[in-house]
Amino acid sequence: MFFDISKANIEELQDDLFLQKQVKVSILRLDKIHPLVSGNKIFKLHYFLKETLTSKHKTILTFGGAYSNHLAATAFACKALQLNSIGIVRGEKPKFLSSTLQQCIEDGMQLKFITRHAYSKKDSTTFLNNLQTEFGDHNIVPEGGYHPLGAKGAALIGDLLKDKDYTHICTASGTFTTVAGLLLSANVQQTIITVPILKGISDTAERISYLTGKQLLLEQLQILSTYHFGGYAKKSEQLIEFMNKVWMQHHLPLDFVYTAKMLYAIFDCIKNNYFKKGSEIICLHTGGLQGNNSLSSKLILY
Repeated sequence: MFFDISKANIEELQDDLFLQKQVKVSILRLDKIHPLVSGNKIFKLHYFLKETLTSKHKTILTFGGAYSNHLAATAFACKALQLNSIGIVRGEKPKFLSSTLQQCIEDGMQLKFITRHAYSKKDSTTFLNNLQTEFGDHNIVPEGGYHPLGAKGAALIGDLLKDKDYTHICTASGTFTTVAGLLLSANVQQTIITVPILKGISDTAERISYLTGKQLLLEQLQILSTYHFGGYAKKSEQLIEFMNKVWMQHHLPLDFVYTAKMLYAIFDCIKNNYFKKGSEIICLHTGGLQGNNSLSSKLILY
């Protein structure tokens, strides 16, 4: 790996709820790898970075929104490895840039803002040809690393868990790239649980097939689809309250877009006897804490 993943440790959470329900819950602190290239991001980028380092053009082009953890991670990783980075940003350029995009610029990423309509056509041949004409040769990393190389990289997370006997591996999901990686690396006795942060995803089987190149038995995957809190980057007082409670009780910082929703779902499922007694649950902290910079400083305690 291009960054020190040994910083990612496993912490067991102590909670009266877990004692009462006779389950164990631990957190894989992928957020500790790096403030920006943290969580699952460096894993999903790994093989793209490796490929680009051996190319002639040394340039990565990728996509994301104004608060994209993926853009921030790509910009910093490219800077650290002396690669060029280009970010295609969804939406017209605002008067004031988000803290995420400001960080991308500081890390040397060239940004191009396009309308949401144009962005919806970003996978078309015409759009990609126009990018080639404008920016020259480059390696494309799809938004969120949604590509078989991204899933192959995410499977490396399994190396941090291979000597453990967890019954359930839990993660939040956007594109399902990390989920695909976990399915590739988990043993057949383990259940993968994911909490989508988008509403209405109905093509899970097609996504997993594309990402893994296999017709995997999705019986190993359980999807908790009702904890999105309204959709991507949506939040509520209830979610913020939960984040602050977890911080006070466990000194665990969560981001409101991904990890807070996932952990809220796991707590709620434990409360409602979703897990059998004796279950050993590991939850992935997928990083993205920089996204909390978009929140009012009065909302969260850390």
